[in-house]
Formats: sequence, structure tokens, C-alpha cells
Amino acid sequence: MQVFDYRYIFRYWPEMIPFLGVTFLTVIISVVFGIALGALLAVGKMGKNRVGRILANGYTTVLRCTPSIVLLFVMYYGLPELMIGLFDIDINNLHKGIFVIVTFSLLFAASMSEVMRSAYESIDKGQFEAAVSVGLSPKQAFRRILLPQCFYVALPNFGNAVISLLKEGALGFTIGFIDIMGKTNLIVSSNYGAHSREIYLGLALIYWIISILLEKLLGKAEKVFGKGRRVLKTN
Repeated sequence: MQVFDYRYIFRYWPEMIPFLGVTFLTVIISVVFGIALGALLAVGKMGKNRVGRILANGYTTVLRCTPSIVLLFVMYYGLPELMIGLFDIDINNLHKGIFVIVTFSLLFAASMSEVMRSAYESIDKGQFEAAVSVGLSPKQAFRRILLPQCFYVALPNFGNAVISLLKEGALGFTIGFIDIMGKTNLIVSSNYGAHSREIYLGLALIYWIISILLEKLLGKAEKVFGKGRRVLKTN
């Protein structure tokens, strides 16, 4: 058994850190698409259409019960076959990052739909009615009165979902996607497994630092957006 050498924890950081850009880009795109789809699902859950509610709730239940790696494999190995069978379109040559983004956008949407629904339902709708009664249109009342409060209520759970997405995105290496996790695996392979524990510990430190910084940033954002709400409660 090799002696633990702490120097290997940081030795490969110069090679690993540039690939953080790929990781961040994947997370950002997945968040954007996930929020858009999650909003549609949230509307479906709160709508009056029974079929829409069933479909939206069913989607959320199925996706939240599906392990990330299973869905990733289904997308990577199953989606190309489905596209060929239904539309005679070959997508086998698409960049692996596309499959990673599709997978985690779908998963993030399921989480966001619940976050948005619960945030909206937590707001007193009497504020909306009061805003409309003083001359605001329904769209203005929603945008100026309800939406900022929904954002504030949803922010903590949104932050947790983003941090989880950042960590789960590391599973992309299982299909050959080269982000910071994939690069670390290549480094370990090129060293024939030597000092792999130190190298992976170095990767863990990077994830810890990023997660802590994100948590602090979102905490500050929560305080900023919560100022008006605290003043309103005080008055």
C-alpha cells in the first residue's frame, strides 16, 4: 500500500481547474432549461385542467424516483435508438455533453416544479386581490407583488437544488463526458492508479470550496431579497 503523500492533493490542480468551465457551463444550461420546464410543470400542477395536473404530478414523481445515473444511461443509450426508430434521425454523433444537459435539465425541472409550486402557494393571495383592486392589472400584480415574494421563498430550496446538480453532474464521466470529474479520471488512469486517493481528495476539495462559496452567495442573496419582506412584517 502506498504511503499517503499530501503533495498529490494539489499537484494536478493546474490540469483539473481549467475543466471547471465545462462543469459550470453544463450546470448553468441545465438550470436554465430546468427552470423553464419546471415553471410549465408548476403551472400544470396548479391549473384547473385535470389531465394537466395528472401529467405534471406524474412527471415529477417518476423523475424524482429515478436515480440520476439510470436516467443518464437511458438518455445516452436509449434516446438515439428512439430517434432512429421514430424519426430516422441519427444522433449518435452528438457531443456527450448534450446528453448530460438533457438528463440533468429533466431532473432539475422536477425539483423546480415543486419548489415553485410550494413557494407560490405559501403567499397570501389577498395581496394579489388588493393590488388588482387599486388599479394594477393581473400581470402587473403578479410581477410586482407575488413574484418577488415567491422568489424569496424559493431561494433556499433553489440553492440546494443547484448545489445538488453541481455534484450529480459529476456522473457525466460514466458516459465519457470530460468535465473536471472526467479530467480527474484521466489523470488517475495516466498514473496507473498511483496516488488516486490523494488526487480524488484534491477533487473533493474543489467541490467543497465551490459548494461553500455558492452557499454563501445564495445566503447573501436571500438576505438582500428578504429586506423588504422583513420591513413589511415589522410595519
